[in-house]
Amino acid sequence: MATLELRNVTKRFGEIIALNDVSFTVEDGEFFVLIGPNGSGKTTLLRVIAGLVEPDSGDVIIDGVKVNDLRPSQRGVRMVFQDYALYPHMKVYDERRFANLNFPLKVRKFLKEDIVKVMSNVARRVGVEKELYPRKPDQLSAGQKQKVAVGRALAIEPKIFVLDEPLSNLDPLGRLRVRDEIRRIHREIKAATLYVTHNLPEAMALGDRLAVVNRGAIQQIGPPREVYEKPANEFVSVFIHSFDLPVRPV
Repeated sequence: MATLELRNVTKRFGEIIALNDVSFTVEDGEFFVLIGPNGSGKTTLLRVIAGLVEPDSGDVIIDGVKVNDLRPSQRGVRMVFQDYALYPHMKVYDERRFANLNFPLKVRKFLKEDIVKVMSNVARRVGVEKELYPRKPDQLSAGQKQKVAVGRALAIEPKIFVLDEPLSNLDPLGRLRVRDEIRRIHREIKAATLYVTHNLPEAMALGDRLAVVNRGAIQQIGPPREVYEKPANEFVSVFIHSFDLPVRPV
């Protein structure tokens, strides 16, 4: 397990400042939610952490080690994308061949017996039934695709687990079910987890702490109830209270 620290991270795309001097720490085992409107820089921040985007300045530190110069595969960060990013020509799982669930293990040349053992545990964690193994992504529901995407990310035990709006393509009932499963999985793996959403009820239900993001800058960080009841500025107040919550956060 590991902690994650961002120090003064800035990223520009031309004249657009996607991230503006972002600093925060996610503790080992913490569920940390990034919330903000579309285009606020949340996804860019996850991609910087995962090593898919290089910051213009600032440092990404995992477990006390600066990882700016490390490749994505060397960071111990596992990412679940909004669009699932499954391989369309591969089955969910196949002991003998590359498949969506076991792809990270096959690439690392794990022994067959070790792959079988790991996959059994992963499938149990994310709720992928054996009847789904021979199917390809176009034969899966949105919820099933998301479970496979989460399972693939967990195939190699993550130091840092990041999820980019993983529920956005699900129907309301599916969102509730998968949300509860993600929280349960987090309790099992105990890895520092970053979760991106623009949905406040979702953030309140999942997060140990929330970071409200706007125009690439952190506006406020705190426990859900604190952010809800004591917004740090006008933007946070307007954004947070634009949601009609059925109950006050606890």
